[in-house]
Amino acid sequence: MSAHHPLAVIIGMPGAGKTRVGHQAASMLGVAFIDADQRVEDEACMGIPQYFERYGEKAFRDLESSLIRELLDGYDGLLSLGGGAPMTPATRQALADYVRGGGRLIYLQADPKEAMERARRGGNRPMLKGDPDARWKQLFEERDPVFSELANIHVRTHGSTPQMAARKLTEAIMQRTIHVTGSSIEPYDVRVGESVMQQLPEILGERPTKIALIHTQPVQRHSDHARALLRRAGYSVSDVVIPDAEAGKTNPVANDIWERLGNEGFTRSDAVVGLGGGAATDLAGFVAATWMRGIRYVNCPTSLLAMVDASTGGKTGINTPQGKNLVGSFYTPAGVLADLKTLATLPNDIFTEGLGEVAKSGLIMDEGILDLLEDHGDELRAFDGAAFLGSPLENVVSELIERTVRVKAYHVSSDLKEAGLREFLNYGHTLAHAIETLEHFRWRHGNAVAVGCAYAAELAGILGYLDKDEVDYHRSLLGSLGLPTSWHHEDWDEVLALMHRDKKARGNHLRFVILDGIGHPIHLENPPQDAVHEAFVRIQQ
Repeated sequence: MSAHHPLAVIIGMPGAGKTRVGHQAASMLGVAFIDADQRVEDEACMGIPQYFERYGEKAFRDLESSLIRELLDGYDGLLSLGGGAPMTPATRQALADYVRGGGRLIYLQADPKEAMERARRGGNRPMLKGDPDARWKQLFEERDPVFSELANIHVRTHGSTPQMAARKLTEAIMQRTIHVTGSSIEPYDVRVGESVMQQLPEILGERPTKIALIHTQPVQRHSDHARALLRRAGYSVSDVVIPDAEAGKTNPVANDIWERLGNEGFTRSDAVVGLGGGAATDLAGFVAATWMRGIRYVNCPTSLLAMVDASTGGKTGINTPQGKNLVGSFYTPAGVLADLKTLATLPNDIFTEGLGEVAKSGLIMDEGILDLLEDHGDELRAFDGAAFLGSPLENVVSELIERTVRVKAYHVSSDLKEAGLREFLNYGHTLAHAIETLEHFRWRHGNAVAVGCAYAAELAGILGYLDKDEVDYHRSLLGSLGLPTSWHHEDWDEVLALMHRDKKARGNHLRFVILDGIGHPIHLENPPQDAVHEAFVRIQQ
């Protein structure tokens, strides 16, 4: 949203705590807070009960709607609305437009008993005259479906103190949501922010009864948290621990999981949760795609690389001795929860390798990513998980994740099965996958992609698509982030043979993604062999 629209708008039933919680949340965020009911009273120069009694509900709703529409178009703080405001057609339309424009409309959901008690204590509520509890329940039945459909963020405050509820609200406001859709895609959201893993039961829904929680040992702290969330929500959880990194992306590992799902009676009504780095989410998605021809799954990536790449886009797969990701399926998740709290436990080298995929997305499409990397390269390279949460860098990383996922979503929505446009996401990957295979997956993917991008830039420079400054920019940008830009291997024929196995290859012909200028990827069909080799010589220097 621009500076002339609210940071967020809060709706909810009478007694939900919209004013008190909203005011505390605004204080935490350092922004202004407006209660629309108070603004109506100021405009009317009388209390709402008096206005109702003198002029009637229609006049009140007209005044309320007019003031809310003004605030939606000229106020940049936190705004809380009266309980019935969204039921007015003009207000509802204005709120729908606000959401379509990228606004955050938050449905604050309190426990009904708590809300009714607060509503009774508050008094002065014209809509609750007579039997307040019976009237509240009636209004809830009318309003809840509308609020649920209209809001794009739901915050449950059941059993929370006002301070706890305000913290939940601030976390929801700071959350970034990328909606992924397309002609051949079941729509899903990628949610980025602190504590978004709390939303895991919500995304899974009520349909599955058994959950296979697939994760690696190093993320045990986060898998314990996810397991507790799932069990509290009533799911039966099977804990599936797999080997770390690429060792977990193999046919024997997948086969062991299939056997276990069969022994434990998993059906099409059950689900998979993949939690961990990119290898874990790739495997979890592949298992979900292949078990009974496809069951529901949710990814909870815990590394920067997984958040920006492997967990989104619906590409699932395993490795074979002949190459990386040669066996797999296109199968989209029900949702992706990129919880920034998990990044706080990452070692520096695991964090920085993810910047390889981030930089790639900037190079092929989003110069805003490149600007952020240039402006904050020193802080990103010096990433310290212990000091990450609450620091200025957290917001930078959050924006980088959002922008990178949006680049991926753009390409995926138009080309789920990698027939054309989506291949641009493989910039740098033709050599990168060869590096990973020849190094027996000891090289991390993001580092290999960085070298692959440097290689693709050299190739584009040799063939006249990029000038020297643009080629040098690749090396300087990637190097400034602590990423490698060179790789040495004695046997060129081995490298070439593996590049021929790349998924983009057609028949006997090599096929690369290169840049015809920063931000302008193109396909390069069957380039001259001497140019392909010369580019390789250059990245060994």
